[in-house]
Amino acid sequence: MPDTLMYYKFDGGKRDSSQRGRILLTECEITCPFLDFDNRPLVFKLRTKCSAEHFLEACSREERDQWVADIRAAVEKLRPADSSPSSQPKTPVPGSLQLHDVSLNQVVDSMYDVHSGIKLSSHAEQAITHRNCFTGSAVVDWLMFSQRALTRVEAVTLASAILEEGFLRPVGLRSLEAQRIHELSEQFLDDSTALYGFAENFKKRGSVKADTSPSNSELSGKVVKRGYLLKQGHKRKNWKVRLFVLRSEPGYLHYYDPSKDDVSPAGGFSLRGCLVSALEDNGVPSGVKGKVQGNLLKVITQSDAHYYIQAPSRQEKMEWIEAIKAHS
Repeated sequence: MPDTLMYYKFDGGKRDSSQRGRILLTECEITCPFLDFDNRPLVFKLRTKCSAEHFLEACSREERDQWVADIRAAVEKLRPADSSPSSQPKTPVPGSLQLHDVSLNQVVDSMYDVHSGIKLSSHAEQAITHRNCFTGSAVVDWLMFSQRALTRVEAVTLASAILEEGFLRPVGLRSLEAQRIHELSEQFLDDSTALYGFAENFKKRGSVKADTSPSNSELSGKVVKRGYLLKQGHKRKNWKVRLFVLRSEPGYLHYYDPSKDDVSPAGGFSLRGCLVSALEDNGVPSGVKGKVQGNLLKVITQSDAHYYIQAPSRQEKMEWIEAIKAHS
């Protein structure tokens, strides 16, 4: 049926002959990429004329994009011939992105956002694990999902400009090789095997000061983890976004106010003797005030100071807990 997407059940690799369900494609709305699910970049959403929502997950980005292209083509064929142009969705025009109208600083700041920004994770490449990075195709997906670009071609153009300006850096062999041998317009790869991270010169907050200051010894350790988290204040108990930087040898956890331009930490503490634990997401734990979105962790310092912190995802929460434990 040209107006229906039917699905079946597979059992032991064999398709059940009976139909399990169907999705009517007439006036169906497609959202791709759909990044509301953490660590599920291959999901796309179909919203039918009667507002029923279906979430589908492909095995690869190539397969996802091909399914979306085929479904969109089917939806367009079902559109009435006399539909007025105003009622039809706007068709993206390749190459319509005007970089002079785009603030690259604002785009990268949004990529850093603790809740809606691009997710940092670990990726293995030839027995080497790269931490706090993301794939080229994840960048393109995020730029499209956040409506910074209309097409993948536009997203690659924007990502290339961000890379050229030094906000991103290639990580791993694939992206490094592309930067070395290709022209500027071809250096950024929309590929799930090409890895990128935020450039060191963009990570101004949290860097080691060049001068000698009372806290210079605390800031002399190697940065092993950094990221934006929500921290509850000690006095007003309000939640604010802070850039957390974990250093080793000596082990310290500092946090910075992202609204300020200096590189001085707003606070921090030694990890020696610290206790860190995950808090349950059921209800509001004792000592926690205000709006809580879950993924909480608690740190108790050797001097018995209590810190309550919210991570953007459960995976990020567990990574922070493991990192703090490893250096306490």
